[in-house]
Order: sequence, then structure tokens, then C-alpha cells
Amino acid sequence: MKFYIATDHAGLDLKDYTVELLKQKGHDVVDLGPYSKERVDYPDYAIKVCEAVLADKEAQGILICGSGIGMSMAANRHHGIRAALCHDAYTATVARGHNDANVLCFGERIVGKGVAESILDAWIAGSFEGGRHEGRVAKIEAINN
Repeated sequence: MKFYIATDHAGLDLKDYTVELLKQKGHDVVDLGPYSKERVDYPDYAIKVCEAVLADKEAQGILICGSGIGMSMAANRHHGIRAALCHDAYTATVARGHNDANVLCFGERIVGKGVAESILDAWIAGSFEGGRHEGRVAKIEAINN
């Protein structure tokens, strides 16, 4: 699986851990920054990941900030992006299975490395179930951003 990943200054440590973890698991990872803990604005990095995912439909995005909330809000402003703020493996599984989410968001101040790994494993293992969920996702996509 291919991932585009970015953070803000509050999620840098977990981003770096996530990049290495995904690479160890054999995934293609494109790190869109930042690369230091200097203060940055999370919407700038959400835009980078969302534009990459929209251009590369087979890829998934990962956005990390302090809580994950700001990143998920910024990401969901993009038509075609279904960003899910996940705090555990269950929310990651449901986001993929029921909502066809294509951008995973979580917060470094909320989840530790072990929980982040379980979230990533659930996300990677998941896939859209379709069926009764297709109409709901279509309604989300029909909303004008």
C-alpha cells in the first residue's frame, strides 16, 4: 500500500515513528513533512496530503497533529477526501469498512506508539464493505464543500 503522510510540529515524533513502521511492514511511504519541530500550520500539511491522495487514487493519506482534530477538519474540506479521526483499531476498521475513508488522522497527544501501530494494522487490513454503505458514502460525496 502507498501512503502520503504529514504532520504539524505537535506530531513529528509519531510521524517519524509511523513512517519507519510502515516501511518496515513493506509499504511505500511519501513523507511530505515537516522535518523539524519548528511551529507550522497544520492546514498547510493537510492540503499537501489531500492533493497527493486525490491525484493518486490508489494511495491512502495519514495526517497527524497533537489531537488529530485539526487535521481531520482541514482534510475533510477537500471534495473526494474522507478523513477519519481514529483513536483505536475499532474506529480505524469502521472508517475503512463503512465510510471508505482514504485519509487516516490521529493525534500524538492522544495515542501512543502501540495504539498507533494497532490503528495502522486495522487500517491496512480493512477495506470498503460496499453494500448498504455505498449510498451513504455517495451522499457524503454529493455534499458541496
